[in-house]
Amino acid sequence: MGRKSLKPLRQKEIVKAFYKVARREGLENASIAKVAAVLKVNPSLVIHYFETKQDLILGLIEYTLEQYRLIYNPQNGTTDPKTRLRKIISNLFSREWNNLFDDGVFFSCYALIFRNRTIKVHYKNLHDHLRRMLTEALMEAKANGVINVKDVENTADMIFVLIEGAYYYLSLVTNQADYKRRLALYERHALMMLNLT
Repeated sequence: MGRKSLKPLRQKEIVKAFYKVARREGLENASIAKVAAVLKVNPSLVIHYFETKQDLILGLIEYTLEQYRLIYNPQNGTTDPKTRLRKIISNLFSREWNNLFDDGVFFSCYALIFRNRTIKVHYKNLHDHLRRMLTEALMEAKANGVINVKDVENTADMIFVLIEGAYYYLSLVTNQADYKRRLALYERHALMMLNLT
């Protein structure tokens, strides 16, 4: 019987350290040497798993998706389809969603899509995957008679357009009362798109 590979665990540990450095010092200042220092290992160990900083960024994009998947966790306290869908939408328009991954790191990675085709492809895959997860949740809700929409996939896409625009703008809002008011307004509009029964 073969031993389980430690490679995925080690890679995740390195990506988490890279994320920590990027949060603290900015993505542009993060380096393999700084990641190694956080982990208290030789930089060659980091290079063994991630040859370049770009490889670390691609690992970070995968880590972002892993964090965002938590929003769709069916273990949110209910098996009732309507309550589950409302919980997912509530999570998407909440500080919980926004706090899963640092905005500064997220937008720094995003800025790289304009200069790096590989990162652009990975970022698009991340966003497509998030849309698919919402589409699947909406299809389940529609099958259970919870929502009344003609085109589930387009509705999921429009909700994500609303989410992405909301968080881009809300990252500029410093007044907490205004932030909460706007977030609640955006969530109401998403629910209106779904025509909950």
